[in-house]
Amino acid sequence: MRAWVRRRREAATQRGDSGMTAIEFVLLTPVLFFMIFATVQFALYFFADHVAQAAAQAGARKARATAHDEPGAWRGKARDVVDDYIAQLGPSLVLSPNVEMVQPEQNTVGVEITARVPSVFPGLDMTVHAQSVGPVERFVRENEN
Repeated sequence: MRAWVRRRREAATQRGDSGMTAIEFVLLTPVLFFMIFATVQFALYFFADHVAQAAAQAGARKARATAHDEPGAWRGKARDVVDDYIAQLGPSLVLSPNVEMVQPEQNTVGVEITARVPSVFPGLDMTVHAQSVGPVERFVRENEN
């Protein structure tokens, strides 16, 4: 067995392949690190997008439920719900959120969020955008026409 190993080493030395493994390692390591960091960045972006979307939906639900009863107060209540969701789910993932209350039509209200996402790569600026809009809820008694 030892003779076989010795012959293999001698053959590799004669061919000039003795440092090839080190060169391959040096060339492939940056590619591997880039792939790992890209995967982390991808995960950060999509989790921040989900947090923003959940916050927008929760704020829109609150706006829809309170817009008919309290015409001016729904904006503040919906904003509080959005801020609470972001604080609970991802305060370090949804950076400097810009929250706007939207009312595209008379009986429609909603929430729109735009925020930055933390970056693993220097100089990469990514943002998420989430919007949720729906009709104002109005409950009527059964005997009303």
